[in-house]
Amino acid sequence: MTKHNIYKMSVAKVYPYYVTKAEKKGRTKAEVDEIIRWLTGYSQEELEEQLNKQTDFETFFAEAPRLNPSRALIKGVVCGVRVEDIKEPTMQEIRYLDKLIDELAKGKAMDKILRK
Repeated sequence: MTKHNIYKMSVAKVYPYYVTKAEKKGRTKAEVDEIIRWLTGYSQEELEEQLNKQTDFETFFAEAPRLNPSRALIKGVVCGVRVEDIKEPTMQEIRYLDKLIDELAKGKAMDKILRK
């Protein structure tokens, strides 16, 4: 089975789009970073290091210090696919992140986004 191209794409290449999407809706880069840290367990310094190293998505999630167990509570549709139904683990992690950024851009409160 061939892997999807996004697996080898640098997180740093997509990150500015996450920030732009959030900022267009009055949200902040700090909130985007908080979401990524919550999902992956990276510290702010570790996140910035991963971005500077141009780490690809597959490695980014494989090396995540602590994937948040509450991420299983993330439900909904991204790109026409229900995130909870995605079978491939790396693709599911990528879509979890996409879904959280979508929720941020739609004005959802941070405590709801972070499943508190």
